[in-house]
Amino acid sequence: MYTLLETARAHPEAECSVREKLLSDLLDPSQAEPLPVLLLNMVTKFCAGQFSQQFPVKKALLLLWKASLLTLGPLADIHERRNAARRAAGLSPIAEDTQRVCRAMRPCSPPPPSGVDGADPQQQNLVFVMPRRGAGRKSAAASSAAAAAAAAAAAAAASSSSAGAQDPTDLADKRNEQSEQRKRLLPWQPKVSQRELQAYLHQVREKFLGARAAAAAAGDTDSLAGLPRPIHESVAVLKAHLYISLAELQMKREDEIARYPMTKGRSERVECTPAELLYRAMLPSVPQYMIALLKILLAAAPTSKSKTESINLSMELLQEELPSSLSNSQRLSTDVNRHKEVIAKSVSGFLLLLLKHLKLSHVYQFEYIAQHLVFANCIPLILKFFNQNIAGYVQNSNRLSGFEFPESLFRPDNFELSEDFASATTGCSWRNMFTCLCLARVLNKLAKAKHSRTMMLVVFKSAPIIKRALRVRHPMLQLYLLKLLKLQTKYLGRQWRKVNMNLMSCIYEKVRHRLTDDWAFANDLDARPWDFQSEECSLRNAVDRFNHRRYGLGDPALPEGYQPLDNNLSSVLSREVPLAPDFCHGGYEMWLEQEVFSTPINWDLVLQTIAY
Repeated sequence: MYTLLETARAHPEAECSVREKLLSDLLDPSQAEPLPVLLLNMVTKFCAGQFSQQFPVKKALLLLWKASLLTLGPLADIHERRNAARRAAGLSPIAEDTQRVCRAMRPCSPPPPSGVDGADPQQQNLVFVMPRRGAGRKSAAASSAAAAAAAAAAAAAASSSSAGAQDPTDLADKRNEQSEQRKRLLPWQPKVSQRELQAYLHQVREKFLGARAAAAAAGDTDSLAGLPRPIHESVAVLKAHLYISLAELQMKREDEIARYPMTKGRSERVECTPAELLYRAMLPSVPQYMIALLKILLAAAPTSKSKTESINLSMELLQEELPSSLSNSQRLSTDVNRHKEVIAKSVSGFLLLLLKHLKLSHVYQFEYIAQHLVFANCIPLILKFFNQNIAGYVQNSNRLSGFEFPESLFRPDNFELSEDFASATTGCSWRNMFTCLCLARVLNKLAKAKHSRTMMLVVFKSAPIIKRALRVRHPMLQLYLLKLLKLQTKYLGRQWRKVNMNLMSCIYEKVRHRLTDDWAFANDLDARPWDFQSEECSLRNAVDRFNHRRYGLGDPALPEGYQPLDNNLSSVLSREVPLAPDFCHGGYEMWLEQEVFSTPINWDLVLQTIAY
């Protein structure tokens, strides 16, 4: 099955009809359980102890990841799909692709060791010796002389080139100048959200016009009466970089449906996309699925111990007889480590793929999965995964030449492993690099724009862990790690920012800027870190209301006064009323005596009322 899915995924242009039939069968809504949900149920039962310890959990997780890749689509297509959805919603497309920008981005230099970081900044400043004034004059004179000589040489070269034919190296020099100018620019365009623009206008109106005028003009982003000219220019700059996301439109529409359920709710059209079908099938058991996946990820972490974990992932590889020779035991140890690496890669890849596609489908689907990941302690789990020697982890390659797919299909029966198979390999283990990158992106998805989850990063002391992981010189990994540091910089204090100025410079250089975000300095509103639980509760209520309205799960979305009323007489009379078991045995006669026979009824008055 794995080979079939990989063949269909690697060759999308071959046999389109067969491939479409396979895709429709994988997520067929008429089936009781689609293939990804079936595999998730198997993994959940394995974690609950209902299956044997020899259950092939690695193969099930790999098949789950590849089936999701085939049905949902790869991560490389997310950018085009998002732009298509933005065009359909009337928004401008996004020109920047994260993968393309990261390919052209140079990695930042790794931070110094922890011993240098923990030194006193005052003692570090004592190391630098101030130059003498005479030396300063000499260096200034030398620099001015060198600048004059360079200017004279440039003028001579310009005159010679203008007198004669054009030098062919001029074009190369111009290209180099353009490339240098491009390098000096920031890689991302800054953004401003609608809420940030409204908050800025409310702040300046309250400052210049008073609190009453600011409250009267709340939500108005067009009127700038009474504000000075520099404020007009700043608002124009903010509006030039205004960015409206699909999530904001979807949340706004859900608020309108909750406010006007009888009109707005009936006009909604839900597309049967693969992400929608998968979410609908996963919805009843999402908490169990997330807990099972995180349990397996915890057991597959390199810092975990098999004796202390509730799930033993190496039982699948252990044979009845233990290996007697040293080479066989080394081979088994390498195979167990490789087994855990493959499991960690498949789980992290599936979680990132699920979050990315569900956020594109609907923001509340993404928030539902993210909330259950947070409730299952996904944030401290990922921090525990990174709390190791990440630079050594991404270089440690547990490979068995001749035993990996597809080499294992073509090896002879009498194949023997060489003696130097356990030698350390130089370079990079792309399997472990992919795992670290996916986990960093998942952690960024969970904590982005969520103050309570950002405080979890601060409470669990993630800053030194992320700082150690920055030693891996991979541009995309460093980008998402710097984003995590940017979220919590304002809560780390002035002393931390003073010691880690190199990280502050890297954040300014690599990460996108929000024009009104003082990410490096905490203001009065952000100084209350424990006042954000109401935001999480309101988000959870909105997600529950969305799930019940669209899928009939959870509390009723409509109030009691807005529930539909059956006015058909025949259907009301034919409705079966549930009665208690003892009502028919003596209770019915007692009810007739108390409620009907003993109650005087003026039937003439009743008939007269009905006639009118």
